[in-house]
Amino acid sequence: MSYRIQDSDIQLLRKTGVSEDDIKHCIKVAEKALEIAQRTGGNTDMELIGRGALFHDLGKATTHEIEHGKIGAEMGKRLGLSQAITDIMEKHIRGGLTEDEARELGLPVKDYTLKTLEERIVIYADRLVDIIMDGVVIIKSELEAEERFEDILKDYPKYGKNEKTLNRYIGYHREIQKLISNKKGRVSPSPIPSHQGRGRY
Repeated sequence: MSYRIQDSDIQLLRKTGVSEDDIKHCIKVAEKALEIAQRTGGNTDMELIGRGALFHDLGKATTHEIEHGKIGAEMGKRLGLSQAITDIMEKHIRGGLTEDEARELGLPVKDYTLKTLEERIVIYADRLVDIIMDGVVIIKSELEAEERFEDILKDYPKYGKNEKTLNRYIGYHREIQKLISNKKGRVSPSPIPSHQGRGRY
């Protein structure tokens, strides 16, 4: 199923008070998440990915602190967004917290871990877009952000945060890149002459 970001959803972000900079980020995350989902070739819910990504930072209309995920999910429920979308909004903090981590951060104590591929694609796209748009790391292309993802997270605590968060994001990266590689592998490649090496894939 194809899905396009709806202008009415963008206007809803504006109406709730999300800043233009944050809206720009949300749109970019939605575009990146949809692109990644398409590249995985998986049987994913594209509308959930697109809308979950677009609304993930809705809580920043109120605060940019760590509780913006919880607040955004509450706002989303009042706006009539589905449980699956508000789950993404609530869980995206630090890539899906455990109960112990939530307790340490002063958030409602519950399991925020990511259960679906749709959730993981959105959260992965969110971190990639931070790298692409922040300007902290010099990259020549968006693909380079994916290729250097693990090293960037390890080298810049801004993105990796701590060991638990870092390992979660690396896990999502490896899972999703494997799906992308497998899809590429299903496409009939051009024959490689026997005298040529395959090189680095």
